Amino acid sequence: MARLERFEDIDAWKKARDLTKSVYQITSTGEFARDFALRDQLRRATISVISNIAEGFERGGDKEFLQFLSLAKGSCGEVRAQLYVALDQSYITDTQFQELCGEVMLVSRLLAGLMKYLGTSGLRGSKYK
Repeated sequence: MARLERFEDIDAWKKARDLTKSVYQITSTGEFARDFALRDQLRRATISVISNIAEGFERGGDKEFLQFLSLAKGSCGEVRAQLYVALDQSYITDTQFQELCGEVMLVSRLLAGLMKYLGTSGLRGSKYK
């Protein structure tokens, strides 16, 4: 794996950014836009994914980074759960649900892979060099 210099270089962060854009688009229209509680909670959950990846990276410690990646992965589960609520309320179609779930599952898999790699690589964060 190439050395990551910035959190913007992390594939999981890039895909989480795309997910966040998708969620903002879909929650800005129709009945979804008027369900302030679900709309805001879903947006916060996607923001949590992208933010935890960035914050963990910027802390410069490998153990901290793993902890924040774990939080981001947990937020992926929260996003999926909220998408089910949106589907059940007919705020999104089944096709939209499948597409968004596909995006969030990809982010979750990328995070799991990165966590596994970091946990076994022996790499140490920049603050330990």
